[in-house]
Amino acid sequence: MDIKWKNRWLVMVWLFLFSHGISGISMGLFHGDNYINKNYFESDKFENQLQEFIDGLILFELNDLSKEEAKKQITVTHEEIEEHRYRYGNLEEQIANIKAQYEIKIEEAQASKNQALADAYISERDAKIEDITHNFLNDEHVRSKVVKEKEQKIDEYYREIEYQRADFTQAKGVFLYHLTNTETGKVYTNTHDQAIHTKDMRYIRTYPSTKYGSLSTNLGSTDLDSIIGERHAAVFEGQIAVPKSALIRSVLPSYYEFESEQTAFYIYLYSGLISLIGSLVLWKKATVFSAISLVKGQSIYKRIPLDIGTGLFAGTGFITLIMLVDIRPHRFYGSFYEGMTDLLSYLLIIVFFIGLTLLQGKYLLARHKDALHLKADWKKSVSYRTISMIKNAFLIRQIGTQIFLLLMIAFAFGGGLIIGLMEPELLILYAIGFLLVGLPTLIWLFRSAGYLNEIIVHTNHLVSGKDEPDLPVKGKSALATLARNINQLKLGVKSSKKEQAKSERLKTELITNVSHDLRTPLTSVITYTELLKNPGLAEVDRNSYIEIIDRKSKRLKVLIDDLFEATKMASGNVNLVKEKVDIVQLLQQALAEYNEQIKESTLQFRVSTPDPPIFVQGDGQKLWRVLENLIGNILKYSLENTRVYITVKMDANQAVLTFKNVTKYELGENIEDLFERFKRGDTSRQTEGSGLGLAIAKSIIDLHDGNLDLDIDGDLFKVTVTLETK
Repeated sequence: MDIKWKNRWLVMVWLFLFSHGISGISMGLFHGDNYINKNYFESDKFENQLQEFIDGLILFELNDLSKEEAKKQITVTHEEIEEHRYRYGNLEEQIANIKAQYEIKIEEAQASKNQALADAYISERDAKIEDITHNFLNDEHVRSKVVKEKEQKIDEYYREIEYQRADFTQAKGVFLYHLTNTETGKVYTNTHDQAIHTKDMRYIRTYPSTKYGSLSTNLGSTDLDSIIGERHAAVFEGQIAVPKSALIRSVLPSYYEFESEQTAFYIYLYSGLISLIGSLVLWKKATVFSAISLVKGQSIYKRIPLDIGTGLFAGTGFITLIMLVDIRPHRFYGSFYEGMTDLLSYLLIIVFFIGLTLLQGKYLLARHKDALHLKADWKKSVSYRTISMIKNAFLIRQIGTQIFLLLMIAFAFGGGLIIGLMEPELLILYAIGFLLVGLPTLIWLFRSAGYLNEIIVHTNHLVSGKDEPDLPVKGKSALATLARNINQLKLGVKSSKKEQAKSERLKTELITNVSHDLRTPLTSVITYTELLKNPGLAEVDRNSYIEIIDRKSKRLKVLIDDLFEATKMASGNVNLVKEKVDIVQLLQQALAEYNEQIKESTLQFRVSTPDPPIFVQGDGQKLWRVLENLIGNILKYSLENTRVYITVKMDANQAVLTFKNVTKYELGENIEDLFERFKRGDTSRQTEGSGLGLAIAKSIIDLHDGNLDLDIDGDLFKVTVTLETK
């Protein structure tokens, strides 16, 4: 045999043995108390048969009331008289009803010129009206009618119970009884002896006992008592038994059923235990679930959403559990062939569901073990998608609530219309409700749809490049918020385009400025290098040319270093070594470094600093570079014979440094341009600056989470540096 088919048969055999074993154990656990160490007379079947006999005994023997005596005990209450009197309404309603019943009949008889028939109908009608009128005048007249109704019910009751007498008579051939009415002393028995002898009985029940108490007729609960009124319940003492000589098999078929079921129970239980042991042995000798490849089935099963797969697993598992609990011997009662057929059919169904449950469990376990794909599987599940759909619907709560209310109103008016068509008198209420709620809702819905269409058309025009006026913002709805956001987005796009144009312009200027500033010293270096190649050059000129080359080379180095530093600062690729820095002391040191240049200039510096130190967390070297650049710019670009004001102060938890000077060049009104690289206040570019000082300073301050702001008022140039002190 092919190894593949051999493995499949191995799995099938194991599954059959395992299912049989589990079902056998299940039968023993859930139904063993009905069969293990019990005989027929301890079973529920016998208890039911005995109770049927006792019910018949009470009905035909102990309740010794004849039909004539029952009729004599009929009583009629005032409530019964009133119920009969008003059964079809009050007097006026009943008379009107009778007249309506005969009106058409009388008219038809008169129309056919059959006056005799018409007179008969009139007499019959008047007689009924007189009888009904008499009902409301005389209680005895009504009482006689109620008694007559009850007599008819008694006749019907005794006629019905006669159908049960044959079964009771047959049961008396099995059961013996000897009972005494504790109140009257009357004895009821079907034995010839004065008592029942225990040694001759298969089963005996004694009244009263601790388990069953006394035997009571419970007359108040019978159908007869509901007709004639409740009577006193009779209590009996004595015994009910089954003699050994009784032909139980012929009279009590449940006896044979129990014996057959008990035999089937033991056979199935023991064979199930053997099958379970066999399945365990087979499990140890062969890895059953690894015997065949399940890769193909696993790939198909993964296509099922995780929650659906889990639900199917739980469903098949629940069905399997129900079938295991419900397996019981009476399912296989009958002939040997019928019993075996039912047994195998039911067992095969159990095998199918157990196999299906185990297979799904293996697939689910494999999915849960794969933690990487489990989260992705959950996101593909129906539950997750449904929850996400509901969350998204209420992401903007106003829209979700409005949709929910609209659906409720639509369903309410749809159902209301159906009810209105069924009950026309409710159409007026429906119309009022529609005018007050439905119509305003419909108008609002059409307005919202029109507003949404207006927004969609507007966005289509924007996408196509058309310059459209702003959308109208109507109210505070979600659509109004959308319109407002589109207007803001359109404004942002315009600003972005302006910034892009400005960026292109500044990029062009940057290239021009970089080319100019780098070419000037480089040209000087090249020119004077060529001159130095002249062998007849005088020593004085040679030294002068070397000095110029040296100066221009240093100038070129400064420009290149500043360019690299500005680029590095702008990219944010700078490591700050932060420490506690006294900003006042740092400023004083920077001024001391420039002391000689300050003295040589015509500028008058006015410096104002507080006495206590002001500490900030920052990179001292980088902050030094900021102060160096700002003071250097002041010395380069300030108007001669003017004052320079430098102040340091605390403002809340911030250190604020202010630099003010009067510029020698016109700066224009666009302050932001001064932060651009290679941008100078000297537009002729005759000064020695690189145009990168402010750009580098601002980048450093930004890295310290501070602010560097510029302010121009005519020729007054003001720089404000703000740093956090905490």
